[in-house]
Amino acid sequence: MANFSNPETGVAWVTGASSGIGRDVALRLARDGWTVAATARRREELDALATEANGLAGKIIACEGDVTDHTGMTRVALDIERNEGPIALCVLNAGVYLPIDARDFKADAFETTFAVNLTGVANCLEPAIAAMKARGRGQIALVASVTGYGGLPTSSAYGASKAALINLAETLRIELDPIGILVQVVNPGFIDTPATKHNPFPMPALMSSPDAADRIVTGLKSRGFEITFPRRFTYVLKALDFLPARWRLALVRRATGWNRADSTPLD
Repeated sequence: MANFSNPETGVAWVTGASSGIGRDVALRLARDGWTVAATARRREELDALATEANGLAGKIIACEGDVTDHTGMTRVALDIERNEGPIALCVLNAGVYLPIDARDFKADAFETTFAVNLTGVANCLEPAIAAMKARGRGQIALVASVTGYGGLPTSSAYGASKAALINLAETLRIELDPIGILVQVVNPGFIDTPATKHNPFPMPALMSSPDAADRIVTGLKSRGFEITFPRRFTYVLKALDFLPARWRLALVRRATGWNRADSTPLD
């Protein structure tokens, strides 16, 4: 049976760690004593993050890389294992949000979104699962989103990629639990990050990124499959799925202001 990890069992690997949730999760894990291998494309931000972690119980190591690079992610994982220790925990958080207005539909936004949000996760999973399988233990969290529950305005590419991640996490949980690898999915509500700054609709129960990181790290200490927050909002979205589609879509249109013919198009 899979079991959750702790700083004594190895290193935490966090992707998308240069900003937002990934950055704050890396800092929170370091405060809890983890050695954190932080991956993102921007080396300067990673170095600043490692410096900020000085004096904490653990430490942060900058591991520059692009999750869309299959070979590169294998190399990053091997370097972590060789130089820092076994990867015991993965928080696969790297993601991109490209808003799309269906009245000006852009297919290339889907290609970019899925390359990062889905294939990028798969590129990290391959070396991580191989290493954990050899040891018979490990923990993996995929950061998806409540937009994966159902359609929301401007989120056709982003929401579809996150729905795919939720499905992927469920499958991995079924298949990897018997060999000692615990898989979880993180479904946050609206978090105050650069990705959400310009959403053209209300964002109920908006949370700060540090608060979200605290919720995630607390959830990682459990065996629960889904880590979702704030529940007063995310459980409402879950409940909408039990309604007939006609009612659910009408409620979403009304709540987001997209029931008006003059809804402002994206720039």
